[in-house]
Amino acid sequence: MHPALWISKTGLDAAQTDVAVISNNLANASTVGFKKDRAIFEDLLYQNINQPGGRSSADTELPSGLMLGAGSKVVATQKAHTQGNMLTTENSLDMMVQGKGFFEILQPDGSTAYTRNGQFTLNDQGQIVTPGAGFLLQPAITVPEDAQQLTISQDGEVSASVRGQADPQVLGQISLSDFINPTGLQPTGQNLYVETAVSGAPIQGVPGLEGIGTILQGALETSNVNVTEELVNLIESQRLYEMNSKVISAVDSMLGQVIQQL
Repeated sequence: MHPALWISKTGLDAAQTDVAVISNNLANASTVGFKKDRAIFEDLLYQNINQPGGRSSADTELPSGLMLGAGSKVVATQKAHTQGNMLTTENSLDMMVQGKGFFEILQPDGSTAYTRNGQFTLNDQGQIVTPGAGFLLQPAITVPEDAQQLTISQDGEVSASVRGQADPQVLGQISLSDFINPTGLQPTGQNLYVETAVSGAPIQGVPGLEGIGTILQGALETSNVNVTEELVNLIESQRLYEMNSKVISAVDSMLGQVIQQL
């Protein structure tokens, strides 16, 4: 096989993967708390025909080498954990993390997941849960049935005005978790992340203290996807795919001419 055919094939694969990453970003442009991805490219191994600095004669050295590349590939996808915009909802159970940190979510298997999506609701027992799967917010907080007004402070204290009581009743304290390397978190769907070896252990803290972000009630964090930027990236990936396709077409034409003339 002509080496250019294989090299262009790797370029097609890389561009196709990049388009898949971009399409996922665009599909989640309206997903609350979503963090955009970007594809990380690397060149493949080189065929080292002449080593730079090798002897060309007894008294001279090669000033440059002859090394042929083998193409490219996508080796990773990297999430950008930048702050999204604020969407005001006036819903008392909607919360937004302003700054660093993730809400802690208890999964059915007993493990802890993490999310930036602050869309919460109540289950049949009055516990604060995620709206889709009904996973519990940790630490668990139960809102009394006769609660009239729910208040969540910037430092995560949850209180409610209860009928017949003059002073608000403190229901619990929301804590946030941060990571040394949030890019190392593994997304599992349902707006959740799980800890990995490279993310580091979760650093729990009270919102607003020791670098942890604060909580804003009645607001949500929108996706940090910039649609215009993603469309530009899509055009670039499309052009890259087209150019690699043209290389394959050109090599095929060259080989066809050789076969016809021989």
